[in-house]
Amino acid sequence: MTGPAERRGDLDSASSTPLHPAARDVLLAALDRGYADPRRLHRGGREARLLLDNAREATAEALGVRPDEVTFTPSGTHAVHLGLLGLVRGSRRGDVVVHSAVEHSAVRHAVAWGARAAEVSVTGDGRVRVGDLVEGASAPDVAAVALQSANHEVGTVQDVGDVGLPDDVPLFTDACASMGRLPLPPGWAAAAGSAHKWGGPAGVGVLLVRKRARWRNPFPGDDRVDERSTGFENVPAVLAAAASLQAVVAERDEVNARQHALVDVVRQRVAAEVPDVEVVGDPVHRLPHLVTFSCLYVDGEALVTELDRRGLGIASGSACTASTLTPSPVLEAMGVLTHGNVRLSLQRDTTRADVDAFCDALPGVVAEIRARVGM
Repeated sequence: MTGPAERRGDLDSASSTPLHPAARDVLLAALDRGYADPRRLHRGGREARLLLDNAREATAEALGVRPDEVTFTPSGTHAVHLGLLGLVRGSRRGDVVVHSAVEHSAVRHAVAWGARAAEVSVTGDGRVRVGDLVEGASAPDVAAVALQSANHEVGTVQDVGDVGLPDDVPLFTDACASMGRLPLPPGWAAAAGSAHKWGGPAGVGVLLVRKRARWRNPFPGDDRVDERSTGFENVPAVLAAAASLQAVVAERDEVNARQHALVDVVRQRVAAEVPDVEVVGDPVHRLPHLVTFSCLYVDGEALVTELDRRGLGIASGSACTASTLTPSPVLEAMGVLTHGNVRLSLQRDTTRADVDAFCDALPGVVAEIRARVGM
């Protein structure tokens, strides 16, 4: 059993974050009430359908969309695939997807499977070159444009609402990194989110499809309550995801301000106290809880391991992996240092003491690792 002191050293919430208290309470309460098939007409089925509809309405209210624009999926990745490829299948123009060079691998895999790609470069802080994006979207065979709301690795927020695309080219937005933490940007035809990134249960994704969007299901259909979804709905998990989303939205102004200030501390201290380091991503227009930096002459995995031994959990966002030996496509596209890269992302209850403990430990750990290789 992990103790409270050790949990406070968990500084890796970008991939997944612990259940929000609101999600935990609702999940436990719904387990005995939401087990039945919501398509059935008996009492258990009707109760499950009511809970499912309540979850859809709560999610829509938290995100500022219509309930009939919300679909629950088995994961955020599935929501990305379904949303983007549905726009491609519904297009009358072609099968090319124009996307930024820093999109999540879920977008890249979807395009490789069911479309053709046209990649647009980004600036050194990870922001897409909007003029090039619009120019690419004007080609006659373009089915859709994919632009993330914020980058999962460096935190840079994209100006999704300011992209002026041709009227017949829909925009898909991967909002998995930002949903709940930031308001949804305008302008999208389909968008995707992932519950375990905002404090809901894993295994729940959110697909949003605008009412008048030209979208067609790219996968085999299923006879479910929502024709866009497949498989048996995990009603308790969906309800818990909706409850945690509402809670996160209600508290985000306070949490975001606190986390933004703490990340500023990390950015400043790392740059000042660690030699040969590059802090990457937009310093202002970014996710409030996330910071990424690269250390020259340091292996990212070694840095993660040594910090973990000291009770500090962070992620390596880009160092070469044992399976592929390839650096991060995001950092490569930005033209920044890819070696010795780590990502720190704050939990909702991370304190200044937690951040200072990390910053106090980092210089010594980096120096120790560099000494091993004679640097």
